[in-house]
Amino acid sequence: MDGYAILYATLKTALKEAGGECAMLLGQELSITLSESSLTSKSSYCGGLEDICFILGVHSTESYEGQFYLVFSVRDAIVMSSILLGIPPARIQEKKRLAIIENDDIDAFAEIGNMVNAALNAAFLTNLPNKVSFKLLPPRKYNSEIDESSPEQPFPDGDYLLFRSKLEMPDQEMEHLDVLIPTGLGNLFDPQGAVGEATGEEEAVDVDDVSPGHAANSIEGDDPEADSAAGSGGIESIVVLEDDTDLRQQIVGLLAFTGFQIAEGTLNADLKELFVGRNVKLAIIGSQNADDRELAVCIKVHAMRQDFPPPIIMSAECWTRTAVLKALKYGARDIIIKPFNEDEVVAKVRRYCKLEPVQ
Repeated sequence: MDGYAILYATLKTALKEAGGECAMLLGQELSITLSESSLTSKSSYCGGLEDICFILGVHSTESYEGQFYLVFSVRDAIVMSSILLGIPPARIQEKKRLAIIENDDIDAFAEIGNMVNAALNAAFLTNLPNKVSFKLLPPRKYNSEIDESSPEQPFPDGDYLLFRSKLEMPDQEMEHLDVLIPTGLGNLFDPQGAVGEATGEEEAVDVDDVSPGHAANSIEGDDPEADSAAGSGGIESIVVLEDDTDLRQQIVGLLAFTGFQIAEGTLNADLKELFVGRNVKLAIIGSQNADDRELAVCIKVHAMRQDFPPPIIMSAECWTRTAVLKALKYGARDIIIKPFNEDEVVAKVRRYCKLEPVQ
């Protein structure tokens, strides 16, 4: 699904945190990993349901009015609620097989839902420019083979953004958690198309093609083929700045195909030392949250070659729309959302370093 990169990244962070919080609540390892997203409709989604499910409505208030939905398989709900209730493993498997759900299970599952909702609140408050508050509604069981559908049930008719996550727990076969967000509400969380005017004397910037694991478009009219990092002379090189040592080494290894010398360091590295004697063809800056301190590195790198600045690729785990705009304004040519796809990184490096594609 094109677009909605900020929403995707926010949900990915929130659900990962929710998995950790639920694991502590259960005393059992559990991970929730956002794996895919797509556009769907109520009729299409409900028509594809093959099992009983639990639907938890989440009411969004403040600056982002609306409601979205968390959808769990009833069998996943049984496993988690039963573990929370201390039910023996053999009985859990029997309840799961027969889809036996009792009142205690529903109450226990609501506690798990509260953990997910708390993680969503924290992540969205951090990433959205305006205030938001989520209230979790009681879980509702829905069986597509028995329960009648209406314009409002099991949720309102319309088009939705579907974000699907893998649920993983040792010794259990788990299914997935779906987050269904009406497109109208999704556009409030993550406006699509033009994002407004940049500040200062910069021209307006369009960031209209950001998708999960993909970079934002360059500033409109920007052409990497027209750039040149020449003029500085020296050894053809790529500069890699990343605080995470293991990730930095992964990137360095990934760049071996270029044949360029790799100059590496942390975000606090002495850039003059890294740039001296080098014809820097590309700079890759890895950050955690794309905050102001990390984004400022773009300015410093850009200033090292004011006449012929190298292309800059900036990566981070979590991007806000403001951070995307700042990165572009500060000199970044592209952004990447971590964890990145290695093939995509290689393709971008080939493009910006003007290397021939693999035949």
